[in-house]
Order: sequence, then structure tokens, then C-alpha cells
Amino acid sequence: MNKKENKKYVCLDRDGTINVEVCYLSNPDDVEIYPEVIPALKKLTAAGYGIFVVTNQSGIGRGYYEVGDMQAVNRRISELLAEGGIEISGFYFCPHTNADNCTCRKPQIELLERAAAELGFELADIIVVGDKLIDVEFGQNAGGRGVLVRTGHGSEVILSESQTVPDHVCANLLEAVAWILES
Repeated sequence: MNKKENKKYVCLDRDGTINVEVCYLSNPDDVEIYPEVIPALKKLTAAGYGIFVVTNQSGIGRGYYEVGDMQAVNRRISELLAEGGIEISGFYFCPHTNADNCTCRKPQIELLERAAAELGFELADIIVVGDKLIDVEFGQNAGGRGVLVRTGHGSEVILSESQTVPDHVCANLLEAVAWILES
């Protein structure tokens, strides 16, 4: 990955945000990109934003699939997005389970720190978009912002039962991008 100084970045969760949620997705043939994702990301890149992905992949730690399987899924996602003219600057992942108490699992910010060092952005400038409250916490824990989309697991989130307050809540990635570009 090339370091791109002073570029603005948006961090996306993978499953349930970019692609349709599949429990422990490990087969590239099962990847289905939400229809609004490519138009959303075109608007984001046209506005000068770079895009990268951070994903928790506990299926690796649970032994359900291997790192190579996850990388094949990431390649398939990249291919499908590239067909729409979208480039992902990097994929960062945590292979651990909650029980591992690692420092790289969202909402811990180690993977955001790594991305910031490699891509050249300030943590406080990051916007994280995801379908779980841990994605919102992830962005906020870094001093940035967190947007909850109601795709994937986001449709099940009951905000009144949580101490986490998203900076914005929207139906999907297209609405999230509209908010990002307005704010």
C-alpha cells in the first residue's frame, strides 16, 4: 500500500456494510455486494476520499476457515468494486475471537492506527461506517466519528438499549456517504 499524505479516508466494515451478511463468509462465490455500494463509493472517491476496510474475522480464530479463505473473499470484493471503478486502499483484519482479548479486535483501535500509519491520515479525521455498534465505537475510540447503517446486523440494533450513540444512523451506505459529504 502506498502512503498517501493528507488524503481523507473513510473506513468501512466489510460484512453487512459492503456485502450482504453471510454467517462466517469464507467462499468468494457467496459474495454479493449491496446494489447501492458502488454508486456510494463513486461519490466518495469523486470527493477525494480514500477507502479502506477493517473487519473482525473470528471465524478464523474459531477454526471455521483459514486466512487464505478470507483473503479470497477480500479479493472477490475488490474485483467486484473495481468493475465499478472503486479501489480499496487496504483490508485490515482481526482473526481473533472475543475470548482472545487481543488489541486488534474492533472496537480496539490498533487496526485503525496501523491504517493511519500506512495510509497517512489523522485518527481524529476518520469516519467509520458499519452495521454494528462496535464499528461506531471503533471510530469514536480513535477520536473520529462512527456511522451506523441499517443493512446487515444494523437492522437489529436497538439504540435505546445501548450507551453507544452513533454520530449518524442511516439506511445504507449511500445515505451514509451523503451525510459524510454534507458534514
